[in-house]
Amino acid sequence: MALNKIVLFYGFTPLLDPDAIRLWQRALCEKLGLRGRILISKDGINATVGGEIGAVKQYVKATREHSGFRGIDIKWSDGSADDFPRLSVKVRDEIVSFGAPGELAVDAQGVVGGGTHLSPEALHELVNAKRHDGEDVVFFDGRNAFEAQIGKFKDAIVPDVATTHDFITELESGKYDDLKDKPVVTYCTGGIRCEVLSSLMVNRGFTQVYQLDGGIVRYGEAFRDKGLWEGSLYVFDKRMHLEFSDDAKTIGQCVRCSAPTSKFENCSNPSCRTLTLYCAECASDPETLRCPDGCAV
Repeated sequence: MALNKIVLFYGFTPLLDPDAIRLWQRALCEKLGLRGRILISKDGINATVGGEIGAVKQYVKATREHSGFRGIDIKWSDGSADDFPRLSVKVRDEIVSFGAPGELAVDAQGVVGGGTHLSPEALHELVNAKRHDGEDVVFFDGRNAFEAQIGKFKDAIVPDVATTHDFITELESGKYDDLKDKPVVTYCTGGIRCEVLSSLMVNRGFTQVYQLDGGIVRYGEAFRDKGLWEGSLYVFDKRMHLEFSDDAKTIGQCVRCSAPTSKFENCSNPSCRTLTLYCAECASDPETLRCPDGCAV
């Protein structure tokens, strides 16, 4: 039986011809039998692809041959091409859709003016140093709010956002003005959303902005469930979530009966299909696999 893997990576670098990169990436993936999602813009690439491990290794090697992608950080996880419905390779104005394509500045070294990168180990050093000085580090979730329902850093601030487009309005709402002079660590799944978010925060007057390098994925690899993270990590493919060890807490709750769960399900109403947390028992019956307060549609 063939061994399969999924890789997740991004790279911020100026691309003169994004459409040429799109054609090259599509041809490469089709040749190797890979599926997944790849977004390309003038500012770089964001990709999650899966398939047979030998083919994935060839893909990574070929992608790194591009001068702008030589230093990309590849994150490996269990999974396969079957975890994706198809191969999607697209050019967009932004590789992360914050709705601010003109605000982001990128050079050959990456995002200009973003937060200070912290490795998982350096993050712990910062937390301990600030605690010694009588100051707490604020964790700021850079994902969509629903993702934090099943996993987040302890005591993290989870902004009320349904999509990344909501972050600018949220940041400019005044809700977080009291954090502008405090140490704030942004975090997200693999690090890419925080590359942009930390830059947006710096531009809006936040003075001590950090970002978790490699995101939750790298932190989970380093500390499993023995550190500051608790719960499961939401992922945007058929796996839906993953855990870093058998010691992972289940912090999510079924919307019907409040039983512990990490499983998101679509509402059984074909006109709704809202993604919500359900336990196995409530998900087993179409009558209980429905929005408890009535569907919005």
